[in-house]
Amino acid sequence: MKRLKITNDHGWTPRTLRKQERKIKNTLLRQRVMAVRLVMEGYLGKEVASMVNVCRQTVSHYVSLFNEGGLELLLHRDFAPGREPFLTEEQQEEIKQLVLTTTPVELGWDVASAWNTKLLQSYVEKHFGVCISREALRKLLHRKGLSWTRPTYTLAKGDPDRQKNFEKQIDFIKKLNGS
Repeated sequence: MKRLKITNDHGWTPRTLRKQERKIKNTLLRQRVMAVRLVMEGYLGKEVASMVNVCRQTVSHYVSLFNEGGLELLLHRDFAPGREPFLTEEQQEEIKQLVLTTTPVELGWDVASAWNTKLLQSYVEKHFGVCISREALRKLLHRKGLSWTRPTYTLAKGDPDRQKNFEKQIDFIKKLNGS
């Protein structure tokens, strides 16, 4: 087995790499820099692999990345783009504004006074032609910074003086019972 070599150090020394290691917060990225530094210091690939707890081929990959593009390429990580969202960013923002500014009654649904995922699901299907699950809608609203709250009602015919008097009586009763 041949020894791993740093063919192009890009101006980095083991000492400067160690300083860079200390600055990196992400442990996986720090592990990459540490592996390259140890190879630069003369350790074998399998020794470095056991020290940083990765396989030998991974160490070899880190060294080849460093040789090719320096620290920038070594620290660069591509992530999979993920699935295409059902709704565009504009549609998602429209749903957020809809929930914040209107009620279902204002749009012609007289079954509820507050939005729920079932109503939003039918709204999205009707207006955007997209069938989306209730859980996906809940997650979408959460990503947009919204959370579910139960509506509170105020009694329109309630007398505030009588309510305060009642609260005082309840407090008095609680004190008498020792609660």
